[in-house]
Amino acid sequence: MNSVPETITLIGAGLNGPLLAILLRQRGFAVEVYERRPDMRRVRVNAGRSINLALSARGIHALQRAGLWERMRSIVIPMRGRMMHSPSGELTFQPYGQNETEVINSISRAELNIALMNAAEEQGATIHFNQRCTGYDLKTGAIRLREEKMRKETTRQSAVLIGCDGSASAIRTEMLKLNRFDFSQQHLGHGYKELTIPAGAHGEHLLETHALHIWPRGNLMLIALPNIDGTFACILFLPFEGIESFARLTTPEQLLGFFQSHFSDAAQLMPQLTENYFANPTGTMVTVKCSPWHVDGKALLLGDAAHAIVPFFGQGINCGFEDCTALIDLIDQHGCDWARVFSEFESQRKVNTDSIAHMAVENFSEMRDRVADSHFLFRKKVELALEQRYPKLFIPKYAMVTFHRVPYAVALARGTVQDRLLEELCDSIHRIDDLDWSKADQLIHRNLTPLEIPQ
Repeated sequence: MNSVPETITLIGAGLNGPLLAILLRQRGFAVEVYERRPDMRRVRVNAGRSINLALSARGIHALQRAGLWERMRSIVIPMRGRMMHSPSGELTFQPYGQNETEVINSISRAELNIALMNAAEEQGATIHFNQRCTGYDLKTGAIRLREEKMRKETTRQSAVLIGCDGSASAIRTEMLKLNRFDFSQQHLGHGYKELTIPAGAHGEHLLETHALHIWPRGNLMLIALPNIDGTFACILFLPFEGIESFARLTTPEQLLGFFQSHFSDAAQLMPQLTENYFANPTGTMVTVKCSPWHVDGKALLLGDAAHAIVPFFGQGINCGFEDCTALIDLIDQHGCDWARVFSEFESQRKVNTDSIAHMAVENFSEMRDRVADSHFLFRKKVELALEQRYPKLFIPKYAMVTFHRVPYAVALARGTVQDRLLEELCDSIHRIDDLDWSKADQLIHRNLTPLEIPQ
């Protein structure tokens, strides 16, 4: 920056806060971060709220911009595809992309958070822990904070405030008081419970290491992501209420019978299933949308505070990190004209965050049900074949979202067109050899134009 800019205050030291702090410090800003939780590097974090993350192209790009990706390579495990587990224990592997470079990366939320906080402090950002934001004066810029141990109330002034404080954002709560502030939240009827598959006797993974494991059972689903210590982080997704639901699994006997019925091969690998299940909380999943995201160049919402999404496209962290790079690009372009930066940020991002929110809910039904369907799996093979033959025209929606940084809104729109073409091409065939390539060529050139892929 050409001049020494004012201090920027960030609320929340989850994932987006520290990454944004690093990018701001690299541009000379003074950065203060306030976090309601204790320092997780010094205090043991409660289990059960740390779903592993699937880091992909957008998130990697942001870490590269911050100069951190090489440092993170030691704590990620590439996952090359989905490994489906049938009720009888049969395994089916579905690759994510065209080759082994098109992978998603399993990473522990806690490990990533710690690495980002360390890097932010190395860059000169200050992180204040045990400081819960209890309010924000939209007119004066006064932030109300409560020290969580001593319950001491303090006030801090901030000319520029960015709320990175998640789906229950305290800053967004204050913005709800504005005239014509739109807000909606939609909870899924399903919740989640975190479980663990421990490492083997020699620290090895007991399932295929480089895969996202899925036990799709219609209205039920279990998934497992590999950790670098040989364990798997498992997440059980069930309805809150109903015949097979969290409400009905209230005793160890009921739980074990349920797992033997639906996930017997996984149950054999989970000696602490009962302890994990009853010790860990049942989490909720919510889609949050709101507008506007900013107030008078003084305050901005970013990440889940502005647009929380459910985790079924693996894009929560990637979308939030892309927010950070998009905001930084606008600061590089417009400097400290905050009203303009914040306004353009929302205009640029909201259509895309609305799109990934839609795709994330849509992908829930795909993961828990359709991935076990033979016709669905065949269509995925046809998608890859079409991409191989028409690499500039036909790129599967999953690839656009995960392996490229195609705007989410573009991926949603093109994906809808491509789904229609796939349905027409695959309607009455069951083998790639039977695909009518002449018809495919006509449909693709008639309905799709070359796709511009950000580098």
